[in-house]
Amino acid sequence: MAKKVVATLKTGKGKEYSKVITMTKSPKTGAYSFKESIVHNDHIKDAIAASQEGQ
Repeated sequence: MAKKVVATLKTGKGKEYSKVITMTKSPKTGAYSFKESIVHNDHIKDAIAASQEGQ
């Protein structure tokens, strides 16, 4: 299924979107977790800033 998503994003309107992966560290355990999201290219900085506020 992942291959289908990647192929879809490379054609047509999919070029206007990017996959954003952010990493956060848990204050309790110190373990890292990753969050993936597909965001429009105009809102990449907003998505990254929102993930940094949650830390």
